[in-house]
Amino acid sequence: MNILMAASEATPLAKSGGLADVAGALPKALKQRGADVRIIMPKYEQIPDYYIQNFERIAEFYVNFGWRSQYCGLFRAEIDGVVFYLIDNEFYFGRRGLYGYNDDAERFVFYSVAVMEAVRYLDYKPDIVHCHDWQAGLIPVLLRTRYSNDPAWDGVKSVFTIHNLMYQGLFGIDLLKELLGAGDEMFTADKLEFHGAASCLKGGLVYADKLTTVSESYAREIQSWEHGEKLDGLLSSRSGDLTGIINGIDTELYDPMNDDALHTPYRSSISRKRKNKLSLQAELGLPESEETPLIGIISRLVESKGMDLITWKLDELMQEDVQLVVLGAGDWHYENAMNHLVARYPNKAAVWLGYNDRLARRIYAGSDIFLMPSRFEPCGLSQLLALRYRSIPVVRETGGLKDTVFSYNEETGEGNGFSFTHYNADDFMYTVRRALHFYRDDAVWRRIVDNAGKEDYSWSRSAKAYIALYDQLLASRKGTERWPVTL
Repeated sequence: MNILMAASEATPLAKSGGLADVAGALPKALKQRGADVRIIMPKYEQIPDYYIQNFERIAEFYVNFGWRSQYCGLFRAEIDGVVFYLIDNEFYFGRRGLYGYNDDAERFVFYSVAVMEAVRYLDYKPDIVHCHDWQAGLIPVLLRTRYSNDPAWDGVKSVFTIHNLMYQGLFGIDLLKELLGAGDEMFTADKLEFHGAASCLKGGLVYADKLTTVSESYAREIQSWEHGEKLDGLLSSRSGDLTGIINGIDTELYDPMNDDALHTPYRSSISRKRKNKLSLQAELGLPESEETPLIGIISRLVESKGMDLITWKLDELMQEDVQLVVLGAGDWHYENAMNHLVARYPNKAAVWLGYNDRLARRIYAGSDIFLMPSRFEPCGLSQLLALRYRSIPVVRETGGLKDTVFSYNEETGEGNGFSFTHYNADDFMYTVRRALHFYRDDAVWRRIVDNAGKEDYSWSRSAKAYIALYDQLLASRKGTERWPVTL
């Protein structure tokens, strides 16, 4: 099967968040199962030159949308065994950063229409176009409407993946109407209209043949008012087409046995892991101690990641015999709280405001316990990386955290971490203390660490689920009727 992945970012070329990790890693796993998966994304200024020099220009054409006719270059290269196509337009994508511009609506309508036109110039024809998040949400709309009778797209089915329902690509109705050249009939409550605005993400939810999101629990949660972001009714109506498939991690890229950032390679050896703790403590100026539990946080410092719970309990946590290492950036008041923490407890806490991949890997390897008490978490990759590096997660039971971290049961000996249900600071602190209690029991901690290594969180399992979904779509594509609406 031929799968064209339409994503606004993908590793290793351009990244702003977890979407890029998924879009970059999933195709590799799908290829191992026999699918020909290729990625099509914008040609951003931030893509490193050492990747750009591998690309060849394979086509030039003009993209017509609204009253515009814009140049588009199409580039092709094979990177790490995966074919990438780049949509080139300097006016739209030759900028610093990926998003956050006043003309993002125009930029990603251009991208969406350019993807539809680019298929005419590719050296293969997709069976399925798999679109990710709001930036590609209009592609299923175009497939079902303007391109419904286009031979280049004949028989192609669509999958739309929600990575985070909060980000919906909301713009004015008149603006999207003009950009798409669409009539009023496209902006009704059952199509693109969303509480007086127009939603690109809703376009994907309404028009795609199948919907996926990044964990089974999140697929259930977004059908409720609490997490549905006012789209729960639509998602419930499409529940038969909605599947939760947990993300994976690249186990070759993140391998404590072969990670150049680490002091000592290891797999499940606690003694070898603790050599990395000593190295991290020395690097950050903390007292070196194998016995002192080191707690790690690698996160955006925002409320949705549970930072209000953490900061509320910081002083209480520092009364324990622990050390805390924090890597991340975000809201100023959380950053300020972390700076005050280091000032008050210089021998117990270290903070790096920003992001550093090398330091992140060293924190995963050097920490004993990893905190991730998110208010909500569609999937989460940090807890999977923590498990990979045998840092035991403390999480709230939500979304992908609930599906991947299972609280230790002292009666059965099962469980790879610690979790709590209700979003409050006391439950969070109780769970942290429970983790610290078992850390001091060497035999129990050994068992929990062993449990952390038993689950397969590689992309292999997830790829199998996606292949099954694709097979289902391809088996049903004969006789498919297109929607009658025309753009």
